[in-house]
Amino acid sequence: MAQYIRRLYQQLVANHFKKNRQMLFLMGPRQVGKTTLSLHIKDSLSSDFFYLNWDNLDDREIILHGPKAIANLLNLDRPRKNPPLLVFDEIHKYHDWKNLLKGFFDTYSHAGEVRIIVTGSARLDIFNFGGDSLMGRYFRYRIHPFSVAELLQEQIIENEIHLPSQPDEEMFEKLFSFGGFPEPFIKGDRSFYENWKQLRLQQLFYEEVRDITRIHQIQQMELLAIHLKEQAGGVVNYTNLSNKIRISSETVRRWISTLNQLYYCFTIQPWSKNVTRSLLKEPKVYLWDWSLIAEAGAKAENFIASHLLKACHYWMDRGMGKYELFYLRDKEKREVDFLVTKNDEPWFLVEVKSSETSLSSSLGYFQKQIQAKHAFQVVLNAPFEEINCFDYTKPVIVSAKTFLSQLV
Repeated sequence: MAQYIRRLYQQLVANHFKKNRQMLFLMGPRQVGKTTLSLHIKDSLSSDFFYLNWDNLDDREIILHGPKAIANLLNLDRPRKNPPLLVFDEIHKYHDWKNLLKGFFDTYSHAGEVRIIVTGSARLDIFNFGGDSLMGRYFRYRIHPFSVAELLQEQIIENEIHLPSQPDEEMFEKLFSFGGFPEPFIKGDRSFYENWKQLRLQQLFYEEVRDITRIHQIQQMELLAIHLKEQAGGVVNYTNLSNKIRISSETVRRWISTLNQLYYCFTIQPWSKNVTRSLLKEPKVYLWDWSLIAEAGAKAENFIASHLLKACHYWMDRGMGKYELFYLRDKEKREVDFLVTKNDEPWFLVEVKSSETSLSSSLGYFQKQIQAKHAFQVVLNAPFEEINCFDYTKPVIVSAKTFLSQLV
């Protein structure tokens, strides 16, 4: 059995069910560890555990028989000290999944008879939750690959920012090289990683896209994904991509949106508020799996982008406020890679460098313009320093090992 590294989310999910009756939607990429996380949560809750996977034909038959059949499986007429934990996996592939969950939840959750987790490798909010379908019946947590801070601290991080901890050099390099998906990271074996990578991409395009979308030009979508990988960290040019792949610009937009929903990539928009001569351009694109990127500089930028996105999602899903990720660029070609906002106000800027260089003048320029509290030039190969990066309010050069250990 493969080694298991306890996830930061395990305590988070267990605490949810101690306080709330709502269903929990665990959303994240295929093979990020959602099912394994669910299996380990049952121990934290001391609950009987039931798992129904839409892709399993026996489980599908039970699901199709409706809420009563599921209740019979769980023996909900038998009193228990702790409610059972039920996991629905990939149920969004069932056309009537929302009504099924609504009916089961409304019938059996009010008396605290059952705890429900719904997982999916395609975004569960790919479908409109409008009307009276599931509103108020679920909370969501977005599960990300491993990050530096999660590997250093498995407990819930109460505050947004915490004091730095020194990561092991070998762990840091392995995370950067193999990515943060549990299996390849834990194994740390190049041949396993190469096979795993190919299989995951094949499943993404020939199972996920086929099952969830109506897109039939799978090979052209694969070609788009290759171009996005080569352009990671760059501004999306829809016209250029449409010419290369021989599809319309509008189709490129729709397919990138689909690849976002399937957790292949994510996009960030330019921030224009309070920026003089801002360029209201297209988004920048990054991959969920930074290990796919060959060019060192782009890979470093994507590595930091993924950590920042994970932090924003974690803080939001915990109800700590509204956190978003942007980039900055103006008509004079001044640029900063990232801006993190808190409740629609600039919080901190991040410029990424692979190696030690002089401080970017754009950091100070944009910090003054938008009044961000902090401005960091994050250097990937700089040694760890025992400092709190967030003690500084002027632009500073900081180690990625230090900075990332203070996030999530």
